[in-house]
Amino acid sequence: MTANIFGGKNEVEKNNLEEILEHSIEVEEELMRTYLITAERIHDDDELKERLENFAEGNAKRTKQLIDELKESKEE
Repeated sequence: MTANIFGGKNEVEKNNLEEILEHSIEVEEELMRTYLITAERIHDDDELKERLENFAEGNAKRTKQLIDELKESKEE
């Protein structure tokens, strides 16, 4: 289980952290879409296409982690 980054924070700090996480989720999702769209347009460089797909997969994992962290913070 991950450490709770919200433990001991007052309500203002907690809200600020939640806003940062929400913004980070948006950024990660946008990057993921960009990588996937770019990868779909590449037809002559399999290595680059695969690297972009891997970047998108990494962004998807980070987005999931951020969503989980945000969900955990709202439950407390």
